[in-house]
Amino acid sequence: MIAALIFVISMAALLQFFFLHCRSILAYSGRVELSEHIREVTGLASQDVAAGDFERLVQLARLCPERGDDRKDIRIVGVYYRLLHAIGRATRWLIPSVAEWTDTERRGCSYFAAVALDRRISYSRDLFSQQVAEHL
Repeated sequence: MIAALIFVISMAALLQFFFLHCRSILAYSGRVELSEHIREVTGLASQDVAAGDFERLVQLARLCPERGDDRKDIRIVGVYYRLLHAIGRATRWLIPSVAEWTDTERRGCSYFAAVALDRRISYSRDLFSQQVAEHL
């Protein structure tokens, strides 16, 4: 019985740490302004990114060369996004305020994916310019 209680408390602490870590990633990326080029490429008219754009933006980011420092964060935020989606669907009818919060968090995840895509496109441009400079 005590082992089960310790397990439940440990899982709750781990889940809380996971949520806080993901929220800190989203808070950091939320302060980054998207470039005009990324808005044009993705079809985003303004700074607002829809909650459902996450998968599309991550797929576009995966087409670009990896920088090496964001792969883990993209994976973590992807798990967080899917968890939020499940929580939102489960609470949509019972607790609408929780469903609204999950939609807001999912928009943050989508914005993070747009920032990651923007960084990868910038990195690709830098790689291309380096290769061109080496061949001249």
